[in-house]
Amino acid sequence: DAFQAFHINPTLVQKFLKPLLIGELAPGEPSQDRGKNSQLVEDFRSLRKAAEDMDLFRASPWFFSLYLGHIIALEVLAWLLVSYFGTGWIPTLLLACILTTSQAQAGWLQHDFGHLSVFKKSSWNHILHKFVIGHLKGASANWWNHRHFQHHAKPNIFQKDPDVNMLHVFVLGDTQPVEYGKKKLKYLPYNHQHEYFFLTSPPALLILCSHTLPSPSIFMHFFPLWSWLDPPRVPQAPLFPAGKLITTDPFLPRFLIRLKVQERGKKSKIANSALAENKPEDLSKFLESHWFVWVTQMNHIPMEIDSEKHRDWLSSQMAATCNIEQSFFNDWFTGHLNFQIEHHLFPTMPRHNFWKVKPLVKSLCAKYGVQYEEKPLGKAFVDIVGSLKKSGALWLDAYLHK
Repeated sequence: DAFQAFHINPTLVQKFLKPLLIGELAPGEPSQDRGKNSQLVEDFRSLRKAAEDMDLFRASPWFFSLYLGHIIALEVLAWLLVSYFGTGWIPTLLLACILTTSQAQAGWLQHDFGHLSVFKKSSWNHILHKFVIGHLKGASANWWNHRHFQHHAKPNIFQKDPDVNMLHVFVLGDTQPVEYGKKKLKYLPYNHQHEYFFLTSPPALLILCSHTLPSPSIFMHFFPLWSWLDPPRVPQAPLFPAGKLITTDPFLPRFLIRLKVQERGKKSKIANSALAENKPEDLSKFLESHWFVWVTQMNHIPMEIDSEKHRDWLSSQMAATCNIEQSFFNDWFTGHLNFQIEHHLFPTMPRHNFWKVKPLVKSLCAKYGVQYEEKPLGKAFVDIVGSLKKSGALWLDAYLHK
């Protein structure tokens, strides 16, 4: 089911599995699938077939064209703002807000291309993915794929989902805090993690990724074709696995705006000041980091976070994800990640069709007593903090008394 979920052409990529085949288990041998509800598995596969028959895996070219268009329009508006009004305080604040919006929305759009949910051919998805994440955002498509598909395959599973392996900063779920409390592990006062969360992840995550890495020459890596598709590798990035992260220095759109801001700043009264040193981009990255962290964590942190339990595809995804109520604003603000359940069950489905498959998913969950959790946007944000507070309290109790 996971293999089917990730590939838009399973027949084509089946050949890559052949060299990995070691053997097949005999009927009497132990299997991780033995404890799964076979009828639920079959019903879910029937649901997927129904979604395919309803053409829900076909993307709307107009939807994604308009979506990309509104991002580019914001980028152009930011350029014009700098060109005509310079880098005074008011233009700087407006520029930061515009760039924050365009960058956040570009983040949701690269997510669509990365999941191969827009074009029928994988190659076109990969090219547009590298354009959006590489040129509009200045990040690495390869690094994103490397981490994000691990998360999708095993969401909220310790040692398998990189998004929940953050012991040096947070303890998560109900079992990890107790386990580490008993071992007397204390890298930070985890009982206060719901408080220092506000000072760490939301304001700092994207800034940390953007400014702790080497910055090779822009043009050295822009003109070659291979670099045009994906920026150069950084072999010894300080915070990430070797060879997995690519420099986050923004490419052409980001680079040109930086040049214009710096040029204007040097000609104005604020020459050599903070604003002249590209602070509009830094401020926008600071604001975008808040946007990114709250939206991406609202669907997972409050859910079950534990070790591998070898569940079926539907049950494993439902235990780790929840939805946010639908509205035009919620859809736009979250990049349709308010339909996190449907997205995790069908990663290659275009996001504009999630609402169509949602009733089928809810019906299947009701049939088998699988919890389908949906909540308001504000409550989802509050639940992040509440979950961290609960886990911190469990750690403290185990640290002091067990």
